[in-house]
Amino acid sequence: MAWRPPRQQAVDSPRPRSLPVRYDFAYGRSAIESFPLEMWRRTLLRHARQAPVRAFEYGPAAGSLVLREAICAHLRRSRAVVCDPSEVIVVNGSQQAIDLIASVLVERGDRVAIEDPQYNGTREVLRAAGAHLLPVPVDREGLDPARLPEQAGLVFVIPSHQFPTGVILPLARRLALLDWARRRNSIIVENDHDGEFRYDGRPLESLQGLDSEGRIVYLGTFSRTVFPALRIGYLIVPRSLASAFTAAKWLNDLHSPTLEQETLAEFINSGMYGRHLRQLRRKNAARREALLEAVHTWLGKRVEVTGDGSGAHIVLWPLKRVAEKTLIARAASRGVGIYGISHCYLTKPTRTGFILGYSRMNEKQIREGIRLLSEVL
Repeated sequence: MAWRPPRQQAVDSPRPRSLPVRYDFAYGRSAIESFPLEMWRRTLLRHARQAPVRAFEYGPAAGSLVLREAICAHLRRSRAVVCDPSEVIVVNGSQQAIDLIASVLVERGDRVAIEDPQYNGTREVLRAAGAHLLPVPVDREGLDPARLPEQAGLVFVIPSHQFPTGVILPLARRLALLDWARRRNSIIVENDHDGEFRYDGRPLESLQGLDSEGRIVYLGTFSRTVFPALRIGYLIVPRSLASAFTAAKWLNDLHSPTLEQETLAEFINSGMYGRHLRQLRRKNAARREALLEAVHTWLGKRVEVTGDGSGAHIVLWPLKRVAEKTLIARAASRGVGIYGISHCYLTKPTRTGFILGYSRMNEKQIREGIRLLSEVL
C-alpha cells in the first residue's frame, strides 16, 4: 500500500496564525530573546575561520566526538543519564530521532503502545512506518503501566512533562514501566524534550538513569534551550543498538552539520550553556508564577490546570462544556492566541483542553492575556 501523507492539521503545529494576535500563548517555542546570540555568532564565526580544510569534508555519522562527550557530561549532571559517547547519536532535532527509531525498531504491522493524547509528530512517523498503534490513556499521573497492552513490543513515553497534558510520571510508575519492559522483553522510547525545566521539588531523574538492562532509547533536543533553527538533538541508545542507529543516520542524511556541532560543544564545555539554562529557568519560573496567579485570579474554579510542575506550557481544562474551535476564535478576536488539544488524541477526546505556552511572553503580557481570555470563557 502506498504511503499517504497525514492531514495538514496533524503536523506542523502550532502553525503560524494568518492574523497575528497580541497575546500569543504559542507552545513548543524557545525564548530566543533570552539566548546570547551575539556570543553564539562570534563562536561560530571563529570555528569557521580556524577550521582546517578537513573539517569541511563529510563528518562521522554519529556526530562530532567532542559534542558527544559534552552531551554525555551534561546529561549525567542534569538528568542522571548513564551514557558513554559511543552510545550517543547526534541528530537533526528530536523529529529526526523519532524517524530513526521507527526505521531501526519498527516493522510494518508491529504493535506499538503510545500515550493518548500524545505528540502528533510521533504518531504520524509511526503511522508512516506501518505500525499498529495501541493508545494507552493518560491520567493525572501520566501513562499507567498496568494498562499497557501485553502484545506491545515498543512503547513511547514522555515522562518528565508529558505532551500535551504536561503531567509528570511519578517514580512508582517509572519503576513499574521498567518492570513491564523487562517482563515483556520490550523497549521503551523516552522523549525528554522538556526535561531541563522543573519547578516544584527535586527533579526526577530520567527513566534511562533508572534502567539497568539497556531497555531505554532516550532522546532529547536543544531546540527548547538554544534555538529551534539549530536543528541539533541527540539519541542515547543501548550499546547493542549503536551501530544500527549510526547506519540509519548515515542512510538518512550522512551526518549533521559539523561547524554547528563544534560550536555547540564549546558552548557546553565553556559553561555558557549552563549559565544560559539557569537564567532561562529563572525567567520561565517567573512567567509560570505569573500565569498561575492570573489563572487563579481571572479563571478561578472554571478550569482545571495540568502541566504546571515542569516544562514551558500548561493545559487549561474548562469544567463546563465548551466548543474548542469556537473558544479559540473568540479568544483570537480579543487578541489572545490559545491552542486546542483535540488533534493530539488517537481516540475520541473525553475532555476539551487548551494548551498555553509561556516561554515567549513577559509577565505583564501573560496577565493581560488571561484577563481577556476570562471574558470569553
